[in-house]
Amino acid sequence: MPIPHSQPVTAERVFAQRFSATRRGARLARLLAALQLVEWELPRDSVDHDAVALVVAELAANAVLHGRVPGRDFALLLRYDTGRGVIRIELSDTHPARPALAVPASDEDHGRGLILVDALATCWGFHDRVGPGKTVWAECAVFPKPTDERAAP
Repeated sequence: MPIPHSQPVTAERVFAQRFSATRRGARLARLLAALQLVEWELPRDSVDHDAVALVVAELAANAVLHGRVPGRDFALLLRYDTGRGVIRIELSDTHPARPALAVPASDEDHGRGLILVDALATCWGFHDRVGPGKTVWAECAVFPKPTDERAAP
């Protein structure tokens, strides 16, 4: 009789919220994502917390600036796979334009958001979503600070 293989136990934590496609909505997405990261034991001002928060901020800004359709919101989804140590960030909007990584001229004061995402995330991309628009996603590796209960002796 074959011995069943045990699967590693992983927990996936999820945060999902819709926001108005405005600057205020993008700011609120970043702030709530940062708060959620703290609840997931990624303390403020840690490298991992700041990297994920910045990726959320850049993708939310792009959803508002380039993916805005009047009268439509954008959606933020965070998935934290504790077994893999990865947070997946997904921003969905209803605009059909696809994101493109481009290098702006040195005197341009914008256009570097996806360069930051590319530098901070382990991988990123986009795909069509159900209904109009697309979902832009990024994955960031994280190493949570152990709590006192899990700390080694």
